[in-house]
Order: sequence, then structure tokens, then C-alpha cells
Amino acid sequence: MKQATIKQATSVSGVGLHTGKKVTLTFKPAAANSGLRFQRVDLPEQPVIPADVKLVISTNRGTTLKVGDAQVSTVEHVLAALMGLGIDNMVMEIDGPEMPIMDGTAMPFVALIQAAGIEMLDIDRDFFEVTEPISYRDEVTGTELLALPADHFEAAVMIDFSSKVLGPQYATLQHMDHFINEIAPCRTFVFIHEVEKLLEMGLIKGGDLDNAIVIVDRKMEQEELDILAQKMGKTGIKVEAEGVLNTVQLNFQNEPARHKLLDVIGDLALIGKPLRGKIVATKPGHTANVEFAKILKKQLTEKRRLLGIPKYDPEKEPVYNTVQIMEMLPHRYPFLMVDKIIEISETHVVGVKNITMNENFFMGHFPGNPVFPGVLQIEAMAQTGGILALHNVADKGNWDTYFLKIDNTRFKAKVSPGDSLIIKLELLEPIRRGIVHMQATAYVGSKLVSEGELTAQIVRRAKEEERSTVN
Repeated sequence: MKQATIKQATSVSGVGLHTGKKVTLTFKPAAANSGLRFQRVDLPEQPVIPADVKLVISTNRGTTLKVGDAQVSTVEHVLAALMGLGIDNMVMEIDGPEMPIMDGTAMPFVALIQAAGIEMLDIDRDFFEVTEPISYRDEVTGTELLALPADHFEAAVMIDFSSKVLGPQYATLQHMDHFINEIAPCRTFVFIHEVEKLLEMGLIKGGDLDNAIVIVDRKMEQEELDILAQKMGKTGIKVEAEGVLNTVQLNFQNEPARHKLLDVIGDLALIGKPLRGKIVATKPGHTANVEFAKILKKQLTEKRRLLGIPKYDPEKEPVYNTVQIMEMLPHRYPFLMVDKIIEISETHVVGVKNITMNENFFMGHFPGNPVFPGVLQIEAMAQTGGILALHNVADKGNWDTYFLKIDNTRFKAKVSPGDSLIIKLELLEPIRRGIVHMQATAYVGSKLVSEGELTAQIVRRAKEEERSTVN
């Protein structure tokens, strides 16, 4: 099964559910392995926001992502549409802070992409395969999500709002092939008692009876309805009985449960890989969905790390030896921390650092118990990652690599003189504007000794004549 993107660019305009601002969303093709990315084209430098669960900053009535000062809200319906269509790579340009709500479903996005066409790419899809039960439970709310092994994606959702109008409901999706007909047309919903509170909070400014199901679970006097209509900017609203405001016809008897399933699919898209497994969700919501996605993302990273332990054959000719590495990196004794490169591709690199007792820092770290410092393991990772970043640039010896951020760093085992440190760096996203975001792992043999996420920037070094001009 191959990765996919959209065949040609296509756009749609609408208002954000909470901001009420009119925005235009443009879907654009993207290369294989580039993933799903939002781009705020209305902001200076047009920042890119990857669809990554680590970037979630809010789950209040929708899922919001943020990078720096740029954020994008209510992304779940768009992401669900992409998952339902099997889209792996897409740039979504947006000229505002929130996705358009459209009719409160994923269907307008599905239809738009289908009309533009889907293009299959040459690279195989990379699934996150659930091989053992993975669970999340919120003891306070009773919310629970469970991932089970299965040979394709399927999902089941149960909701219960303890309401006589909207009691327990169940929804299932047997296969993603059924998403378009069974899940995509299902609208978001809200209870009548929540509407006024949300309006007072400055939310649902773009809410409308055409893009949401409003559930009435108590008797309301006409005067109260008239006040609510005024706040919603309507000439009038009505409810003939407890049920649905303005007597909207449901697309399915269990449409609310189906929409919750849609939200689960959209939020789990933030893992970054399509799922192959069965998801069972009880009383899900965006907060729980995102917490569960973080657990799955961690499992995905762990599996990739364990499956990707590099093999070191000292008799095999290296890709780059020490002399060639010194032609690319500015580091010299005593701070050159990589001796050879044994693997390299567009997305990963494997280097070797041989630890000897001759290292100058062993005089003080520690006398009688020499330990290769963790901070220098990170430096070795960074230098190896620098080789990956500079692998395809012109004029390789005139670039420097600078740290921007180190995250989730862990040291698992001691590294001592006599060890050969095998260092693997993998791109977590394509290099853009010189920014390199990598997952780093270091091994001695098959034992993991350290790991972390490194973000760096490659900067072209000023030539001597340029420096002289500046001075």
C-alpha cells in the first residue's frame, strides 16, 4: 500500500466555529514522508505547524496546535477527512487561526479532496501496528480508550451523557473504507445548556444551527428561547419538544456517537502514522483522545527505536572516515566526537565513536571510575546529526550546526573506555529553512545507552572576505 497526497491544489472558504472569522483553507500536494502540515500564510514568514500531538496546547471544544507564536485550532475534522481518504502527505495553507467549520462534519473536506484527485506516491505507507493492548483511563470522568491488535483499522465508541434525550449511544467503524459514508457526514453537537456558557466564553462565534446539532434536554419557555436566539444572531429559534433544536433531522439515529468516533480518528491522526489496530473508546473527548495519542506516539517511538538497532561491522568500509568527516565538520581534537559514518540516507545516519582511555576528560570524570559523560554523548549525537544535515548541501565544509533544543533526553547505561558508541539519528520531519529535528539513539552493541530529540539549525559560515567586510 502506497503513500498518497492530493493531485492538485484546491481551496475552500468558511468561518471558524469558535473565532467566527472567515478563512480560506487550501490543500496542496506534498512529497512522500513529509507528513501532514498546516501553514499560517497570513503570518510573517508563513510558519509551518506539523500535525503532531506534541504541539497540542488546548483541547477546549476542539484541538489546537501551536509552534512559536503561530497556532491553528479545530483541526480534528480536517485530519479525520485525511485519515478516511488515506492521505499521508499534505500541506494545508490557512489564512487564519482556525479551520473552517463548514457544516460541522468532515464531508466537505472529503468531497473537495476527491474532486481534486488523489495521487499515489512511490513510497510504501508506514503504519503504526498495534501488537499488544495499549490503554488510557481517566478515573475522574470514566473515559477509557483502548488499542487492540487487528489487521486493519477499526473503531468502536460508546457515549453516555446521562440524559433522557441523549442517553447511551454506540457507533462502530468496521473498516476505514466505510468512513466516507458512515462517519464523515456526522455533525458536531452541543447541549442547549452549554450554548449560552460557550457564547459568554467568547466561543462558538461561528456556530450555527446549520453546522451543529443542538440537543434540548429540558423544557424551555419561549422567552428564554428568544433571548438565546438574540445572542446567536437569529431571528428566532424553536423547539417543539425535548430533542433537537429547530427540529433538525439527524443523518443517523446515533449521529452524536458517530461524530465522537470522527473526533477520535482526527485526534489520533496526530500520532503521525496511520493506525493498524482496533480502537475502543468509552466516553471519549478531545482531552482524552490527545492523552491517548501521546501514549501511542511514545509506543511508536519506542518500537522504531528497538526495531532500528544498527548493526556495526568494523570490517566494512565506512561511508565517511575520520578525515572525510573533518572535511564536513569544523570540530577538531579534543572535541571531534564521531570517528566514522557507517550508514546514511536522506532520512537517517549511523555513526561510530570509539571510546578510549586516552580521552582527556577521563582525568577528571572520574578518577578510578572513568565514565563517558552524558553531555558528550549528546554532543556525539549532534555531530553525527550534523553529517546527516550537511550530506546533500554544496560546499560542505563551510557550514556550522547549532543546537536549538534538546528534549526527552535519557541516559540508560554507563559508557566506559573500550566501548564503541553506535549513534543513530533519524529525521522526525523534513529539513526546512535549515532546521533539523531528529530522534537520536546511542547503543553499545545492542544495549541502548542514551536517547533524545535534538533540534538544530545549519548555518552557512561567512567566508573570510565577508567577515573582513563586516569588520
